[in-house]
Amino acid sequence: MSSRPINRRTFISTGATMCGFCLCSQFPFAAYAADEPIDPKKRNYCGYICPEDCKFLEGTLENDIVLKQEAWKLWKIEERFGVEFDEEQAICYGCKELDKPEGIVLKRCTVRACAQEKKIDCCIECDELKTCDKDLWKRFPTFHEQVVAMQEKYRQQA
Repeated sequence: MSSRPINRRTFISTGATMCGFCLCSQFPFAAYAADEPIDPKKRNYCGYICPEDCKFLEGTLENDIVLKQEAWKLWKIEERFGVEFDEEQAICYGCKELDKPEGIVLKRCTVRACAQEKKIDCCIECDELKTCDKDLWKRFPTFHEQVVAMQEKYRQQA
């Protein structure tokens, strides 16, 4: 490990990767650099930014059944939706890729559906975010708190 100083952005991105938090399904951190403006268009509907090494995305782009199966288990698809592994439903190009086929996760994401219905780019633009009771927020309450905090920062920058 280098002893040279690093800035906050580098620390957060490096630390996050080293801690292994970049598992898409865990939604543990709605990171944003304090000095960087928050752009809802660059975030998923929920506020998350998917990592480049997402198993669902990699499996989809490479049509790799092993990666798809790993993602299916990691995301607990069978437990959450009662659906055994299905290669055709185990796809994800990202929630804002509207011209691509939708897999099971996108089809059943209530946050995505709500944001699309409200015609917003990200939940941080929604006045009901603090009291929203969508499944995602129930499963990951800490992530919800972080997105609410991000919303406050976003509104201050406007």
